[in-house]
Amino acid sequence: MKILVVDDDPHILEALTVGFQLQWQDSTIIPASDGEVGLRAFYEHNPDVVVLDVAMPGKNGFEVLQEIRRVSDVPVIMLTARGEETDQVRGLELGADDYVVKPFSHLALLARIKAVLRRAELPPPVDALPSFVAGDLAVNFQNHQVTLRGEPVRLTPVEYKLLYHLVRNVGRLMPHQALLDRVWGEEYGATTDHLKVFISRLRAKIEKPGEPHFIETERGLGYRFVRPRENAPRSPADPKPSSG
Repeated sequence: MKILVVDDDPHILEALTVGFQLQWQDSTIIPASDGEVGLRAFYEHNPDVVVLDVAMPGKNGFEVLQEIRRVSDVPVIMLTARGEETDQVRGLELGADDYVVKPFSHLALLARIKAVLRRAELPPPVDALPSFVAGDLAVNFQNHQVTLRGEPVRLTPVEYKLLYHLVRNVGRLMPHQALLDRVWGEEYGATTDHLKVFISRLRAKIEKPGEPHFIETERGLGYRFVRPRENAPRSPADPKPSSG
């Protein structure tokens, strides 16, 4: 297991290197002292997970994250300052899988790393389960591939798992808490704000402007995946779920 840690604080780099190796002896920690060094280490070592500080001189964590997301869906955990909620939301919107607020213990960070790796390794259903198709969108459950009009759609592990649970319950309302528990786990403590950000990211990748929406919002309740034929115009008397 290779963990890339990008932080300009040498004390954090040293503490995480020692802490991870004590608790996770088969891990290899790759320290990087700034964004540029972190990107070079990312391309050289192809890590299994990235721990990335937001506030760094030169290329900051958001810029590094954007570079990584152009080429890879590797799990990324952002390190943010206490109270900087805007940083946390921005990181999620740019493609981070999770964030940890400073100061933190290496055990807490290790638990978050294990959680994102579990989500990245969602086991496929049994072989007999067919692939899912809805209009131009297709999901291959066996290899976790998603295509839109035959073109591959790059999803992070969390985005794929969210789509997986939505399409497995096509046409049925998935309450907020059910999705939070299935995607993040009951012990994680994810909130509806997490869910809203990832739904928005997923929509941006599978829904195009001016075309039918696959994901409907029932405000205050949850989300529903619908096939295009189920999303036909409703009569004025029919209730109209929101797509926002």
